[in-house]
Amino acid sequence: MINPNLDYTLDFLADVPEPGLATRAWRFSNVVWLAAYAYAGYKGTQLWTRFIDDRNKAELYRRQDLRAAQALNRTALRLEGLLIKACQFIATRADVLPDEWVSTVSGLHDRVPPRPFAMIREQIERELRRPLEAVYAEFDPVPLASASLAQVHQARLHDGRRCAVKVQYPGIDGIVRADLRNMTTVLRWLAMIERDFDYRVLMREALKYIPMELDFIHEADNSATMRANFAADSFVLVPEVYREFTTRRVLTMELADGVKVTDIDGLERAGIDKHLVAQKLIEIFCDQVLRDGFFHADPHPGNILVQPGPKIVLLDFGLAKDFPPTFRDGIVRLTFSILTSNRDGIIAAFRELGFRTRNGNPDTLLAFADLFLGNTIKSKKAYADKDLIEQFNEELPRAIRANPIVEVPADVLLVGRMMGLLSGLGKSLDSQVDLFTTIMPYAQRLMMAQQSPAPAVSSDAPANTPAGK
Repeated sequence: MINPNLDYTLDFLADVPEPGLATRAWRFSNVVWLAAYAYAGYKGTQLWTRFIDDRNKAELYRRQDLRAAQALNRTALRLEGLLIKACQFIATRADVLPDEWVSTVSGLHDRVPPRPFAMIREQIERELRRPLEAVYAEFDPVPLASASLAQVHQARLHDGRRCAVKVQYPGIDGIVRADLRNMTTVLRWLAMIERDFDYRVLMREALKYIPMELDFIHEADNSATMRANFAADSFVLVPEVYREFTTRRVLTMELADGVKVTDIDGLERAGIDKHLVAQKLIEIFCDQVLRDGFFHADPHPGNILVQPGPKIVLLDFGLAKDFPPTFRDGIVRLTFSILTSNRDGIIAAFRELGFRTRNGNPDTLLAFADLFLGNTIKSKKAYADKDLIEQFNEELPRAIRANPIVEVPADVLLVGRMMGLLSGLGKSLDSQVDLFTTIMPYAQRLMMAQQSPAPAVSSDAPANTPAGK
């Protein structure tokens, strides 16, 4: 398996030609207009309710949420590329984002307007270096799904195997490169205007990881690793990749049917218990992070299907991460310390993972622990809700201003992103998962395996810790 690193991701797009000057300018102007429109709307609402009239404040913000989300949806459909990926992430955060945002952009998970079949045929034949009919006995020109970077078609190989063929849009790598540059510039301007909203660290992580999603050989390697890790688990299906018909821009794999994980009516019609699905999802991702040290970092609804059983079908491993053993051990110690409310253990684990603050005061790290997992555990909820996020959004900026975090390890941000996506799915599934009793056995076993002294359990920790899973 390719072991992704920063050099790989920076080099990957180095020789990719960007669109022409006129196209780049058009895309940049669209991104600037969107940012300015949304910012002006929220700033105007904030000033109006603060200094003029705060009646109907909630309704005013609801209307602004809808206007901004509709503008983002229109711009994403017009530009496609990276903005659609941003919308896909927003649509997973039903736990913390307004309904107006989630419902408006949720259709962009797998219903992006498809590219013409003639363009797709040409891309396949160019990549596989043979006529389409020489590879596939049947090929449905109507895509099963179309997303931000590629679309998927149903086909059948000449030996009878049914397959799904994922085809990258021609020229999308150059568009992604241009969009990354544009969004970096706009976020830099936003940080200059509103210093409390500096998201450039997230943009730097996007520069590292998004290019990986454009390399289908990398995705095939990740898929093979995940398939091997769950080979003995009857609750998980990872489709097989057919390597002989896979290149950097075309991926041919086993076709797996199922109900989209957020299709609650579809799950009910199939006789699938949504609460059991939520439980299995948490267990599967605990296995990935805490057992294997290799996890699917993009579990949005378009990448997860459910079959009766339930059996969870995992798709699209363009964004997956392989932890070094030392990093996984650090995550285990951090998780165990949060679960047991061990303040000293939390601070030590964060520092071991590579977090650095300006003056060394641990308050900011403790606030990050609440974001990572602590608030959800303390609330005894299966996902972070709006009240928890609002409380965090009030407390964390104060801690960061007093003691800025100057170094955040990239792997932790990916874990946090994955947990955010799962939290959103938990909200959609009305999850009843007890996170403490689900996660604690993993942490206990791994702490014992590390043969490290376990942090003492504080009096604030829940008392019903299970002995094992």
